[in-house]
Amino acid sequence: MGALPLVLALTFATGVVDAVGFLGLDRVFVGNMTGNVVVLGMGLAGADDLPVVGPALALVGFALGAFVGGRLVRGSGWSRRTAVLVGVTGVVVAATAVLVLLAGDDPAYGVTVGTTTALGAAMGLQAATARAVGVKDVTTVVVTSTITGLFADAGRSGSWRDAGRRSTAVVLMLLGALVGALLLLVHAAAGLALAAAVTLVVAVLGLWPARRTSPNAVGATG
Repeated sequence: MGALPLVLALTFATGVVDAVGFLGLDRVFVGNMTGNVVVLGMGLAGADDLPVVGPALALVGFALGAFVGGRLVRGSGWSRRTAVLVGVTGVVVAATAVLVLLAGDDPAYGVTVGTTTALGAAMGLQAATARAVGVKDVTTVVVTSTITGLFADAGRSGSWRDAGRRSTAVVLMLLGALVGALLLLVHAAAGLALAAAVTLVVAVLGLWPARRTSPNAVGATG
């Protein structure tokens, strides 16, 4: 399996996680840091009692996760190391699902903030890993650049090159957010569990092509 379907699946999972974070965990984006920065700015202005601590800590967590990912990823393209890092992301998301489930229907504020911070770190790690994989316009955490590339290229040259890949990423993010919002009717942990399952499946599937083709598997030097 190539890298494209794997990163597209992660894009869907991010949509689920962000829906849960924003709608179920004190209006905090954990993957889309552009939205999170905007929420933080409005919260600092006191607009509509928007949160400040949650978005700020999620932003810090994302930055730390991206930093760690940048330190650990080697080379470019999908590798066994990439699959392992995606697996770590899935484990962290699964752990937050368990935490939210055990916290009950009205979790303490500390649980909510801790959950969104951990999810931010996981999404930062995922984003750094996806960046190293290098599928153009598919970052797994935002689709702004994807939409820009789709229509800017069409406007400049009249070409809809790569329209399928780009539009699929946008649609999957949308579907992920839709599914995440619907699963909130069951429990906030349900969406996180689904996102964790998708991410872990991606990690497992990603091991096979990595073993066959990647020169920079875990344990390789350079």
